Amino acid sequence: MESAVRTVALRTGINVPCFVQGRLERAVDDGGTPLLLLHAWGESWRSFERLIAAIPDLVVVAPDLRGHGLAEKPSGAYSLVEVAEDVVALFGALGLVRAHVLGSSSGGYVAQQLAVMHPELVASLILVGAPLSLHGKPAFAAEMESLTDPISEEWVRGSLSWYRLLHTVPASYIEDRVQDGLAMPAAIWKESLRGYYEAVPPTEAGSISAPALILWGAHDHLVPRHHQETLASRIPGSRLEIYEETGHLVLWECPERVAGDVVGFLNDVRGGWP
Repeated sequence: MESAVRTVALRTGINVPCFVQGRLERAVDDGGTPLLLLHAWGESWRSFERLIAAIPDLVVVAPDLRGHGLAEKPSGAYSLVEVAEDVVALFGALGLVRAHVLGSSSGGYVAQQLAVMHPELVASLILVGAPLSLHGKPAFAAEMESLTDPISEEWVRGSLSWYRLLHTVPASYIEDRVQDGLAMPAAIWKESLRGYYEAVPPTEAGSISAPALILWGAHDHLVPRHHQETLASRIPGSRLEIYEETGHLVLWECPERVAGDVVGFLNDVRGGWP
């Protein structure tokens, strides 16, 4: 499929780059439903490149979220609701009616918020290492408060050690994530994290009715298993899939397996999930 990165002007007042795989306009006109990818805190749409390579036949939309990657970086506007409103605005800017929405880590938090706020936009949810709740400061929040510009490469590399990896991840992929981190000023690191942990957890703010696949690594030390089981219980008809010998960064460690599960799930949804 053809692919390109577009600059998209959002009605929320910012411009964001958005990767598009496939003929988006044709998919919309033909009643197709694209797959929308929402990346984690500190990353960019490029964190999905290995996953995208494994799903070449799907129409895919993957933006940089505000403050991240090459997206514009306004000051003081990083609440969970504001980030989700950008995603709603992306639907409008691209002429999307509905999408299957996959969120990785905190991107899954945004995906849940979108499904609560605008259920009509979400054909299904795929939550990959996504939290049930980020309410309350995480352990590394204190370190974030002392962060200043310019962001050092040493600090970014060190921050990646917060996440245990049990599979080999290509060095080039790690280097790309370092560059993602260096693209964010200190204020954006802080404000975007604060926007997540100060938010009311989406499944406490409302309900989610979309079919959902929840993928979780059994050695995730940030998102506990009982939170995933609670999340699954709050989304009727959802399915929790455990990735043994995998940590929090399921997308980094097992992109091909995630791709297979995504394709299988979308086929099930089209066939009348659950």
